[in-house]
Amino acid sequence: MDLDGLLLSWYGREARDLPWRKTRDPYAILVSEVMLQQTQVERVIPRWLAWLERWPTPAALAAASAADVIRAWKGLGYNRRALNLHRAARVIAEHGWPDDLTVLPGVGDYTAAAIRSFAHGEAVLPVDTNVRRIQERTEHEFAPECGQALMDLGATVCLARIPRCGACPLAEVCPSRGRRYEPLRKQSRFEGSFRQRRAELLRLVADEPRPVGELDPEAVAALTRDGLVEQAAGLVRLPA
Repeated sequence: MDLDGLLLSWYGREARDLPWRKTRDPYAILVSEVMLQQTQVERVIPRWLAWLERWPTPAALAAASAADVIRAWKGLGYNRRALNLHRAARVIAEHGWPDDLTVLPGVGDYTAAAIRSFAHGEAVLPVDTNVRRIQERTEHEFAPECGQALMDLGATVCLARIPRCGACPLAEVCPSRGRRYEPLRKQSRFEGSFRQRRAELLRLVADEPRPVGELDPEAVAALTRDGLVEQAAGLVRLPA
């Protein structure tokens, strides 16, 4: 059996039970892909379900205020993703889904390919970090239908630093079997960082507008540039 067949056979037994795999709704898949950027699957599952219960369509999300969207995103991190998702929903609600999905705010080549593949069944392989890692290690170009299987293999078996080759369905034919890899560059510490200062300020103004003089001026400036807060009458608040 070739690598594609070995992989798909393994996936048939070991596939993760993820709720967004049970839908072909491009909006639901867009929400999942945006939430999954730099956020663990376990954290995303309950938030994705709650989001779609509250805003089940692009039109429903488009009608929400930016402030409500930011509040609903609280805890997922990288809050600009929430604003981009909100802006994308407004484009879709007004004009429909574009042929070129990358014109939507926050949608790059990978996310566009994921929607095309997982929502519309197009023969395109979405290549994220996990997929690229497996392609490089196996020296194999996988077929489009292997997308979900590759993501699961990369997330659970073909890990970045110490792959679990003993559990890998491709190990017997993988030229990289048994290799270990240098640690990836770690993200800077959150504790005491500017990211933490931004997050704390956003948490404060999410509760109620605060006088600008009481707040971290650098964080205010950065969040204002990103469109996550606005200033009016000496107060800093979430966008109207």
